[in-house]
Amino acid sequence: MKKPLVSILLKKIAPKIGAQVNLEPKYGWAGQIVFKNGRKRYFRASSVDLNPVGSSDIAKDKDFAAYFMGKMRYPVVTGETFFSDEWAETVGSNRNIDTAYAYAQRLGFPVIVKPNSKSQGVGVVKVYTKRDFYRAFRAALKKDRVALVQEALLGRDYRIVVLDDKVISAYERIPLNIIGDGRSTIAKLLVRKQKFFKKSGRDTLIKTDDFRIAMKLARRGLTIGSVPKKGERIFLLDNANLSTGGDSKDVTGSIHRSFATLAIRLTKDMGLRFCGVDLIIVGTIGDDASTVKYWVLEINAAPGLDHYGAIGKKQKKLVESLYLTVLKAME
Repeated sequence: MKKPLVSILLKKIAPKIGAQVNLEPKYGWAGQIVFKNGRKRYFRASSVDLNPVGSSDIAKDKDFAAYFMGKMRYPVVTGETFFSDEWAETVGSNRNIDTAYAYAQRLGFPVIVKPNSKSQGVGVVKVYTKRDFYRAFRAALKKDRVALVQEALLGRDYRIVVLDDKVISAYERIPLNIIGDGRSTIAKLLVRKQKFFKKSGRDTLIKTDDFRIAMKLARRGLTIGSVPKKGERIFLLDNANLSTGGDSKDVTGSIHRSFATLAIRLTKDMGLRFCGVDLIIVGTIGDDASTVKYWVLEINAAPGLDHYGAIGKKQKKLVESLYLTVLKAME
């Protein structure tokens, strides 16, 4: 099993501040950082020893996090949670798949269906029909006993990474897509993209048999065997996570101070020090937040930068610098 980039980077850069990283030898997913002052900190995958446990647990639960953010008057996405039959029975609720569908009808299709406590775009589906809704909801419940049904929003998808009083990274996230050459099928173009990921050191795995890809293509009258026109761009997923094959565009240098201030304040208000703030903006992150419509999509208390860092040499160098900042904060 390949070690996560976070483990590799921390092991590499720790000596720069006189620290030592001891990795768990079997998989390399967990580690202990011993600083020169004797302090010991720990990490597991992208979860580093900075945030309080309670705040981190709230951040992992999309519904709870949205409740508290909404209570503090941050604009959040309209949505509600529903349960598997077993969990609904356990908690004495009727909020099952059928009541979820009734809620989706009231919201108005399309809607987003996703597991409530998963990250990295796992199980996120944009659905337009009853049949697709039931399929997506059941798929979400294979990942979590609680599923979230949300309003589908249009806009640009951004992640702002905050550490204490500073924005250390901001990038636009673009969903998995291919560009046709007039000869190759979508399947072949995806294989080509996967090879490019591997060559560049990015361990993102594109699952060509993902039902979400087939569902999105079907809405355009296409299949995985279709041949796009030369120069035609086709989006294959609705979520923009880098872990599912999305692309990124660095916007750290162009973020408007109003959005930077918002992300820093939200991080503090949610009791966190290190946080990824995901926004949907009708406009750009360079606009004044008071002049555009936007929503807080969710927050992430373990904003791994490994997929971003594997996009290219420039990004990897930037991520090394960012994790050095994180290490100093942990010390």
